[in-house]
Amino acid sequence: MSAITPQPTRRESSRVRAGQLLQRYGVLVALALLVLFGSLRYEGFLSTYNVFTVLGYNSMFGLVALGMAFVIMTGGIDLSVGSVAAFASVIAALLSPFGLWPALLGAVAAATLLGLINGVVVAYLKILPFVATLAMLLAARGLALLFAGNQSVSVDSEHGFTTLGQGNIGGVPFTAILLFVAFAVGAVVLRSTRFGRHVLAVGGNEEAARLMGLPVERTLVWVYVLSGALAGLAGVILASQFGAGQPTEGLGWELTAIAAVVVGGTLLTGGSGSIGSTLVGVLLLGIIFNILNFENGRGTISLSAYWQSVIRGAFLLLVVVLQNQLTRRRASGGG
Repeated sequence: MSAITPQPTRRESSRVRAGQLLQRYGVLVALALLVLFGSLRYEGFLSTYNVFTVLGYNSMFGLVALGMAFVIMTGGIDLSVGSVAAFASVIAALLSPFGLWPALLGAVAAATLLGLINGVVVAYLKILPFVATLAMLLAARGLALLFAGNQSVSVDSEHGFTTLGQGNIGGVPFTAILLFVAFAVGAVVLRSTRFGRHVLAVGGNEEAARLMGLPVERTLVWVYVLSGALAGLAGVILASQFGAGQPTEGLGWELTAIAAVVVGGTLLTGGSGSIGSTLVGVLLLGIIFNILNFENGRGTISLSAYWQSVIRGAFLLLVVVLQNQLTRRRASGGG
């Protein structure tokens, strides 16, 4: 006689459905509640200036998180994005006397090359993504310091380079527009192209994807190339916004990007994810720290950048634990 698989009770099924809804829409609800809280507590929280400031500043983290989302969906990780962005900011600053486009294209190309190296090492040399990108983190940081001479590199503001980071259209920062356009394109790529389907298939089961004839190695290379290119673009924005290439910047950016992706519901094990939810995760983290800044201004609390890093790390740990619990319940409910 074959064993009879116990069916989940109605209460267990309800819990599973509640967990699925929480995983899918919880971050959006949390974002709405934070915005409501901020608008009620702080004068000027919903002002045009504050909204555009939050969007403009967090565009850098958003672009890095977008690339990280594709990497994580394949079951990988990219720890080098902060160092790659810092390296790109230095290259952009050095090329800024030639104008915006040479600086932009040169910096993004340099960062893309580092992403390509990551991809080749992971896909063809079969080195674990954690180890490969950790090595690139150190290498890119060293290159940034080497090219910068161990100091910040001032940009040339007379040839239009700062327009990208400081300009706007109708009051809307260029960087905010770039952020939403990038995520819109990313969402279309993930859901409506062969590459997007390959990303999810590789993350779901790499060996099965290989047996199906999918280009596993090529897909892995491309996600790291994309991550490097977007980190490079974030580095260009960094230099353009703050007027200098900063070789020591980008520390902890990989943590922020991973947090935004995970908060958005993408599983660290790969195989599933949402670009739109990643954007919501970026905005959620940005608003959390915006609220902390408002509290600092009121004198209620006084948190340095170091404490903000502690909060970011604790927040990521909490989200990973919650995601793990929801995944377990979903698996047990489906069994």
